[in-house]
Amino acid sequence: MAAIEPVRWGILSTANINRLVIPGLQISPDAELLAVASRDESRARQYAEQWGIPRLYGSYEALLADPDIEAVYIPLPNSLHVEWSIRSLEAGKHVLCEKPFAREPAEVERAFDVAVAHEKLLMEAFMWRFHQQTLQLQLLVEDLAPISQIHAKFGFTVKNPADVRLSHDLGGGALMDVGCYCISAARLLAGEPERVVGRQKIGGDGVDVHFEGELFFASGSRATFECGFDMEEVDELRVDGEAGSVFLDDPWHGREPVIVLMTPLETREISEPATDPYQAEIHNLSRAARGLELPLLGRDDAVGQARTIDALYRSAEAGGDEVQIDSG
Repeated sequence: MAAIEPVRWGILSTANINRLVIPGLQISPDAELLAVASRDESRARQYAEQWGIPRLYGSYEALLADPDIEAVYIPLPNSLHVEWSIRSLEAGKHVLCEKPFAREPAEVERAFDVAVAHEKLLMEAFMWRFHQQTLQLQLLVEDLAPISQIHAKFGFTVKNPADVRLSHDLGGGALMDVGCYCISAARLLAGEPERVVGRQKIGGDGVDVHFEGELFFASGSRATFECGFDMEEVDELRVDGEAGSVFLDDPWHGREPVIVLMTPLETREISEPATDPYQAEIHNLSRAARGLELPLLGRDDAVGQARTIDALYRSAEAGGDEVQIDSG
C-alpha cells in the first residue's frame, strides 16, 4: 500500500469518545493529530497536554480557521452534527462526523450538498463497519441467503440524569445513540427497508430511553431490534438465512471478534483479528482525501440511515402504527 503524506487532523471538542479515536489517530501513518478545540481554552490546554496534541484552541471557529488542518473529527452532541459539519466543510476541511449524523434526511442531504460544493469529503463515523468481523459477516451472510430474519440488541443502563444522551435538546435518545447500530446492520445486510414499526418508552427530559423496532424489506426479510438505556449491558446480532444462521456476541465494538456459524452440517466459531475500527475509519478517510481510496461510507448510506430513523420515530410517536419510508 502506497505511503501518503499524513492528513493533518483537528478534533472539535473534548468529548469522552475521543479516548477511543485519539490513539489510532496518533499512531496512524496516514494521519497527524494536530489540534483540539474546546469552548473553554483552559480545558483545551489541559486536554492537549494530557494527550500530547501540539495545538489547542478555545473555540471551534479558531480551529477551523487554522489553514494547516485538512480534516476534522466531530464528536459533538447529535443536535450539533449538521451545523458543525457544514461549518467545517465551508472552512475547507474534510469531515468525519460521529454517528448518528442526523434524524432529518433533508438535513443530511443539505450537508452532503455542501461537501460537493466545496469538493470535500463527508463521512458518518459508523466505526463498526470498518471492523474485519463486519467484512467477514457480509461474506457469510451472502452464503446463507436469502435472509429471513435479522435480530439485534444494544443496551445498557444510564444512571446519570445529566448524561447528554438523556437530553432532548441535544438530540439524545436510545434509538439515536445505540439503536442506530442495529439499523445500520439491518440495512447493510438486507438493503433499504420499505416500512417500519417503532415503539418507545419516554424518559430523561423527553427522549426515548427504550426503543423496539421492526423493519420490513422488499425481499420479504424482516429485522427486529431492541435498544435502551434501561437494560442490562447487551450487544448482539443474529442473522437467519435459508442455509443457516450466524450469531455475533460483540458485533458493534468487536473487542473479542467471534462469529458463530450454524448450519445443518456444523456449528463452528470463526475468529477475526482484534483490529481498531476507529483507526480504520481514520485510515480510510485520510487515504480518500489523498485520492487513493473511496470512502467506505457516503451520502447514500447516511441518508438511508436518517430516513429509517425518522420513520421509526414517526411510527413510535403515532403509537406504533406502520410507517412507509419515503425513498426520496
